[in-house]
Amino acid sequence: MHWYEKLNQYFPIEEMKSKEHMELLLEERSDIYHKDEGPHHVLIYVEFDEFVFVDYLFVSKDARGQGLGHQLINKLKAKEKAIILEVEPVNYEDTDSEKRLRFYAREGFSHASTIGYSRRSLATNEVNDMEILYWAPHDETEEKIYESMKKTYSLIHKYKDKELYGEPFDPVQEVLSRDKTRDEDILKELI
Repeated sequence: MHWYEKLNQYFPIEEMKSKEHMELLLEERSDIYHKDEGPHHVLIYVEFDEFVFVDYLFVSKDARGQGLGHQLINKLKAKEKAIILEVEPVNYEDTDSEKRLRFYAREGFSHASTIGYSRRSLATNEVNDMEILYWAPHDETEEKIYESMKKTYSLIHKYKDKELYGEPFDPVQEVLSRDKTRDEDILKELI
């Protein structure tokens, strides 16, 4: 099965970039946009000088619980840069969402409790709230994570968006917000 089909079957439509978008990024932004693929996984990530952003991480059901996800995360941790990713909030009717958050908590990721992220899907036109998780090897602040997310959204998510989708994604200032008064940490609740 093609790597895009694996991702497309696992991730909700509102979280997926089009195949054309991802292939264009892999071709035109190969300096920063990378794919690591094996028989049981697909890892798509962005690597900047100061951080790594995990765009998609898929481990097939038959390989879960065997340490493959841990190995892939450790491969990224070896870069000694902050690692940032987006996840859907826990949906107690979807056990995968809770398992996913538990996995990242075990891997040492923190919930960016001061960062709000609401993105409108061009596929469904629905606004979806997402959580930002991060691993900070050098005690990077949430302000730094916020700036890194703005960079990722602008350079990756919005890359040629109007050309690819017929309309642009919302501007970064409408999608990402920072609220220093939020202090809940959903990951700590799950450990």
